[in-house]
Amino acid sequence: MTSMRAASATPAQPYETLAPPGAAPRRSRAYLPICIIALAAAFLGPLPAANPASSAQDTVSALSVPARDWAADCATNEVLVIQHPGSYLRYRMHVVDDKGDQLRDQIETPDGSVARLIERDGRPLTPDEDSAERDRLTYLMNSPAVFARHIKSETANKKYGIDLLKLMSDAMLWTYTPNQPQLPGQAAGDPPLVVLDFKPNPKWSPPNIPSESLTGFEGRVWIDPRTRRMVRLEGDLFQPVNIGWGMVGHLYPGGKVLMEQTNAAPQRWIVDHIDMQFAVRVLMLKTVKVHSRYDTPAVFQTVPAMTYQQAIKMLLDTPLPAH
Repeated sequence: MTSMRAASATPAQPYETLAPPGAAPRRSRAYLPICIIALAAAFLGPLPAANPASSAQDTVSALSVPARDWAADCATNEVLVIQHPGSYLRYRMHVVDDKGDQLRDQIETPDGSVARLIERDGRPLTPDEDSAERDRLTYLMNSPAVFARHIKSETANKKYGIDLLKLMSDAMLWTYTPNQPQLPGQAAGDPPLVVLDFKPNPKWSPPNIPSESLTGFEGRVWIDPRTRRMVRLEGDLFQPVNIGWGMVGHLYPGGKVLMEQTNAAPQRWIVDHIDMQFAVRVLMLKTVKVHSRYDTPAVFQTVPAMTYQQAIKMLLDTPLPAH
């Protein structure tokens, strides 16, 4: 996943911003995260909500159809969710990865997302760190070509996710989990979640390099039957996977992902927690261990459509959090 680098004294550095779920700065390391995100995204499709009065009956009916139908139906609608046209949010993103512990203030715009670093390692930014971050954002605001290059990369990564998503219903074998185990803390009166297990389909052949990672991934998903949104995903890389015959990368077994999603605004769901661990050998040279955690505190603000420059100005005009 792509993450915004800590501010530098040189504002002309390449710009990166966290765009969960989906993007990655190094594609050889990105294939597993993208396939995970594509899987989660398969259950985000904006399908009509069920009538609450008949939700229990609808759940029974859902379990009477092939489990694969859930994945196929939702995948058909996923492009709208990944691109979320006409829906823009402002929220904070807490990221813990190999770059440290960072908290960012992020705004979505039709041009793409922008983010400002506001805390590091649980502490406020120093004056020098804040000055460098402000310089970086000011440079970006005055450099549309730099931002356009970033968005081109972000768009390409979204396309990877969409393309993988379209393969999911055939790439996996889908079954209803025995006894339909429910999650703790479900609201009283809500219909039972639909629980599916998935594993690679041995008869399926990956059509391209990114999709090869799907052959080693299995797990379980919990789905809200009223909206057909994924509530939780648990996945494991249970067997090794060679990417590009091992020349691009090799994914080691034992990788894990936990993903949870919430309804952030009317008809707008968002992944609000990811905990991902995996190891990959990159370009036959070295093994990289990745452990990343992403959280969005449960406060989301709907914002109007604006240019990315207007969003940056809004970020810069907001005082840093007080401690």
